[in-house]
Amino acid sequence: MTNFADQKRLISALQSAHAAQVIETHISWVLLIGDHAYKIKKAVDLGFLKYLSQSSRKHFCEEELRLNRRTAPDLYLEVVSIGGSVDAPQFGMLPAIEYGVKMRRFADDALMDARVQQGSVEPSHIDALAGVVARFHEQAAALDPLSPFGTAETIRAVAMQNFEQMRALLTDKADLHQLTTLEQQTDEEWQACTALFGSRRHAAHVRECHGDLHLGNIALIDESPVPFDCIEFSPELRWIDVMDEVAFTMMDLMHHGRSDFAWRYLNAYLEASGDYEGVGVLRFYLAYRAAVRAKIAAIRASQSGIDSDVRKQHLQACSTHLALALQCLSDRKSALIITHGLPGSGKTTFAQYVIEQLGAVRIRSDIERKRLFGLGAMEDSRQLDEDIYSQKATTCTYSRLLCLARDLQTMGQRVVVDAAFLRAEERAQFHSLAHEMSVPFVIATLAAPEKTLRARIRKRRHDASEADVDVLEKLQAVQQQLTAQELESAVRFSTAEPPQSGRNAQGWNELLNLCCSHEI
Repeated sequence: MTNFADQKRLISALQSAHAAQVIETHISWVLLIGDHAYKIKKAVDLGFLKYLSQSSRKHFCEEELRLNRRTAPDLYLEVVSIGGSVDAPQFGMLPAIEYGVKMRRFADDALMDARVQQGSVEPSHIDALAGVVARFHEQAAALDPLSPFGTAETIRAVAMQNFEQMRALLTDKADLHQLTTLEQQTDEEWQACTALFGSRRHAAHVRECHGDLHLGNIALIDESPVPFDCIEFSPELRWIDVMDEVAFTMMDLMHHGRSDFAWRYLNAYLEASGDYEGVGVLRFYLAYRAAVRAKIAAIRASQSGIDSDVRKQHLQACSTHLALALQCLSDRKSALIITHGLPGSGKTTFAQYVIEQLGAVRIRSDIERKRLFGLGAMEDSRQLDEDIYSQKATTCTYSRLLCLARDLQTMGQRVVVDAAFLRAEERAQFHSLAHEMSVPFVIATLAAPEKTLRARIRKRRHDASEADVDVLEKLQAVQQQLTAQELESAVRFSTAEPPQSGRNAQGWNELLNLCCSHEI
């Protein structure tokens, strides 16, 4: 049986014998040897994990293999024994003095955190990741109602543990002040979310998740996102609300200075899953996950053998994560923006730009219409016996959009409703909602030459919209122009150019001014 001191000798011996590159974290060492990586757990007790005994480390190696094969079956190969002696260890030998997880090694520059810093992550990577996570959550085991996990009390206990552990590690007065403020505001947000925590647990939104889905645990392999290195040591930290998991990746993107990608990721996930109710607990989980990363940085800074410059970097990371957590809790900016335009006018492209720049949630009529009929976004409605574009279906779709918009406004979110809104009655319902909720209301009216509309529609591929040229012509005949009163809330954009183009700059400034206004 090896203790921590013996482990350090063992790692040094393996490094020398195999010319290995060693990556050290607060809970493990990873040895990169040829085409493989070997992960060895540290003999530590950090409160939230206990790896002190060899038998526990073997057990958690086996759990790591089992759980990570859900998302990365090609990476996780086997649990390997390490025999021989501490100073002359050998992989695969028995009796074992230590155990590790053998993995297939991927490229050094594959991790998404590094790729984001390099500026080589594309919007398509973010969309693909959201799809991967949404499918994983859909297939993940749902919580047994008799399980103790995922209750409001459990959620609070885990969140508060972060502050207890950090308080013992931090000495800087500014950091301790941030910590105290964050602890108080986290508890207040928890109280506001208590009922929703319970209802989401009852509705099976608590599942056996990854548990640690920050950017450093996602690899781009052949340009496809592969989550790995999930939480194996604590069922309590793995059986969580799916929105808790989404928030971790979203928060990490924010911390890397890519709030645009963070909101793109959230919206792609929501459109895939339909879990708009989860936005109600998002603010709490964003702050919680930022506090988790602050704690990890504080733990790493406190461990022995750390260079002074590296220690400063970890302490700085702790401070910036605490600041981000406070920012997430205070971010409450409601507004209701609806698009207005014919098929092919660029509504969805424009809405995508708005959600990334303003930090908003989009509700897309093409997707919600299909969801009402049990179809996925890319499924063809012609397989059904009924017309999902009938007036009855359209009325139901707008009722769904209105209901979702109302719910999201109560959560303190900016909302973009991506729909045609060609009838005055449809627009009036949303204007009335904004007035009722006392939030700014904007009609983003989008136009392009008819030739452009037809060309865009004919070129559409892999899109939720099924509107063709015949639909365009029918809608042109029945559309109702904006009234003089509606024009007071309207901002015009030409989608012949990108939303951020100089020609659209005036419209964008008008939209920002309206969103910041509290005059309805």
